[in-house]
Amino acid sequence: MRAIRRFTVRTVLPEPLAPLGELALNLRWSWHTPTRDLFASLDPRKWEAARHEPARMLGLLTPEELQVLAEDAALVRRVRAAAEELHGYLTSDRWYQRQQDVPASIAYFSPEFGIAAALPQYSGGLGILAGDHLKSASDLGVPVVGVGLFYKTGYFKQSLSRDGWQQETYPVLDPDGLPLSLLREEDGAPAVVTVGLPGGRTLRAHVWRAQVGRVPLLLLDSDIPGNDERARTVTDRLYGGSKEHRLQQEMLLGIGGVRALRLFSRLTGAPEPEVFHSNEGHAGFLGLERIREHVEAGLEFDEALEAVRAGTVFTTHTPVPAGIDRFGRDQIETYFGGDNGVDGVPVGKVLALGAEDFDGGDPSVFNMAVMGLRLAQRANGVSRLHGVVSRDMFEGLFPGFDATETPISSITNGVHAPTWVDDRVVALLAEQGGVVGDGSDKGAVDWSAVERVPDEALWALRRTLREQLVQEARRRLRRSWLRRGASPAELGWVDDALDPDVLTIGFARRVPTYKRLTLMLRDPERLKALLTHPTRPVQLLIAGKSHPADEAGKRLIQQVIRFADQHDVRHRIAFLPNYDIAMAQSLYPGCDVWLNNPLRPLEACGTSGMKAALNGGLNLSILDGWWDEWFDGENGWAIPTADGVDDPDHRDDLEAAALYDLVETSVAARFYDRDEAGLPRRWLQMVRHTLATLGPKVLADRMVADYVGELYAPAAVASRELDGTPDHAGARELAAWKQRVLQGWHAVRVDHVESGDVADSPQVGDPLRVDAYVSLGGLDPDDVDVQLVHGRVNDADSLTDVRFEPLAHAEAYEGGRHRFSATLELRRTGPFGYTVRVLPRHDALSSVAELGLVANAGS
Repeated sequence: MRAIRRFTVRTVLPEPLAPLGELALNLRWSWHTPTRDLFASLDPRKWEAARHEPARMLGLLTPEELQVLAEDAALVRRVRAAAEELHGYLTSDRWYQRQQDVPASIAYFSPEFGIAAALPQYSGGLGILAGDHLKSASDLGVPVVGVGLFYKTGYFKQSLSRDGWQQETYPVLDPDGLPLSLLREEDGAPAVVTVGLPGGRTLRAHVWRAQVGRVPLLLLDSDIPGNDERARTVTDRLYGGSKEHRLQQEMLLGIGGVRALRLFSRLTGAPEPEVFHSNEGHAGFLGLERIREHVEAGLEFDEALEAVRAGTVFTTHTPVPAGIDRFGRDQIETYFGGDNGVDGVPVGKVLALGAEDFDGGDPSVFNMAVMGLRLAQRANGVSRLHGVVSRDMFEGLFPGFDATETPISSITNGVHAPTWVDDRVVALLAEQGGVVGDGSDKGAVDWSAVERVPDEALWALRRTLREQLVQEARRRLRRSWLRRGASPAELGWVDDALDPDVLTIGFARRVPTYKRLTLMLRDPERLKALLTHPTRPVQLLIAGKSHPADEAGKRLIQQVIRFADQHDVRHRIAFLPNYDIAMAQSLYPGCDVWLNNPLRPLEACGTSGMKAALNGGLNLSILDGWWDEWFDGENGWAIPTADGVDDPDHRDDLEAAALYDLVETSVAARFYDRDEAGLPRRWLQMVRHTLATLGPKVLADRMVADYVGELYAPAAVASRELDGTPDHAGARELAAWKQRVLQGWHAVRVDHVESGDVADSPQVGDPLRVDAYVSLGGLDPDDVDVQLVHGRVNDADSLTDVRFEPLAHAEAYEGGRHRFSATLELRRTGPFGYTVRVLPRHDALSSVAELGLVANAGS
């Protein structure tokens, strides 16, 4: 019989073991080995049954068993010591506390967070990145508060049919059985956040709090009493439902998230955030809610917009326009106008923020990424190449500027080493003095210590990690086949599937088309030859989920599975269903090579390869995302790309052939190139080089520190100047200045440019005097920058390698005309050219292109 209702009864711990409750509730255990070891020691068998989740583990222990444990004096001392260590971690000064002019608090909004398998609120790289961001913020002492949604069924669990078709199930999560606590009012009642919906409806949500080390994570849950049935399902699942359902989710995340932060600050005394970070456009409505707050406090919309923009950071993860959330303008009018409108926040102004009012844009849609860029004074992509792609993609928002000046910077993603590095790697480095402290903080690793590790020890470690992965893969493979309908009698072959002494290549990620899951299958016979080579065999472990609505992605998975099911290769290739954090933590360490073959340049970053590298794996990848930035020829291999080939099938054929050639002639050849001691010395040198050089670069600690220095601290300073001044004087003044400049810019032009005499054959060191005669209309010279733009000239008379020289105001004439002058000393040989342009200038602008205004000579 099925239960008609379910709930979780939480354990009451004996007083001597009471600290276990705090240790289980704080998700730091997910990356802190000593805490996990403590829970495992309570009952190793039940620890395995609990899937290594402390809260679940405590629920499996009976009151009698807990009482026996409470009488173990040595255990009680260990519990108290662990609790004291956690308290020290939560309260001591860390890296952030030594920084100057940094924000008191940062709100980090994301639609998903991948913290631990115990809290399945993620689907892929975006969520894992968000989880690593919070964890490293905690380790560094950065005062971040995470904001997201609590999805009742999370993302789906993946299984396979007999013929290899992806199947999805959505197990219901009981928050009482998860490491969560409910945010409550002073009287003990659950705190409630409300968001207005059209037709007089109200969307209500409770706020669950997860504690990620020092970082609180607030998750809004709409499945509560008081909501009608439609409202209760708003947070039913991640990335599911109709466009309207998605819009309501994003309103709850952005608008409800800001309101949850206000509740959290009121109820806990936590400081109000100075900086608001939107991880992708899904949370973009947070800016509208903050504008509403300022309008209610007495500001005009445009003034409120400036106050909000100053303290907002927007990160784009999307390398293609199709990956951006778009809603119909009519939907936005319905949800932000009419009976659901807000006085002082006219729906026309809202629509303008997300309008695709540029060449190639669609006037019928509201673009969440475009709104994110317009609501944030600072924006970034997630790798150096992705920054270039993003500047090109959003160039239309800043007409008159080259793509290089589109105000989107880049901070390359990183990964949280304590989560992803196998303990054995840390232990080996510790033997060479490469770990600070007791090794529990894997972020404090001197990666160069690997240079002192003997080849024999390093190779033995790699073999141990590979064997661990093979055993785990066989277990998962057997379970998958049983669920596909096979009988145990059919599965004797699984015991010998894969081999701990064979070169192991991993490929695991989401399955959109551009990641090209099936590129390896372009020539099935050649792949078979690689897998079954008599002396240099290769084995492949593959994992990944396709979005439930992506039939094309499911077909790609099925193609891989049908190939892997064949009797002559199934011992060398396996598809492991239900790729998640738990699987990844054995997959990354055990793979010798991590494969990534996206269609360049559509991989924003691709952090899975970073996790493999931190465990001594080598990367075999298209030069895309982070690999384009940090491949150096000694830390892996770059798959050549067929850039410029228009036929996608032909391009795939060419790049697949290049992949096969690399695996056969370089990767496998080097792996199996052994000396008389049986050691692959050249391979091990690449492993050493990878750990020593990539170790410091690919860390989320580095990433978060970059966010603090390059985005959060400047945003906090700007916010204080515009939003923190009495009566918001800074925001009011900037809004008025922008209004004046926008209204008067039609009259701004470069009338005439004169250059002083230049020798017939100018040489390096010769002076070039430039006088620019400029009309400013009603604007003042202090309102503008007049720049001499110079550089090399290509065959199309376009400037390259551009540099900028300010022209000083020299003279004013009647009618708003002015002369600006500069003398430039020629320092570059070869074809030289220049032009002059006029830009708005204000100390509160973060970029020359911020207003999208420029007057170029000759235009």
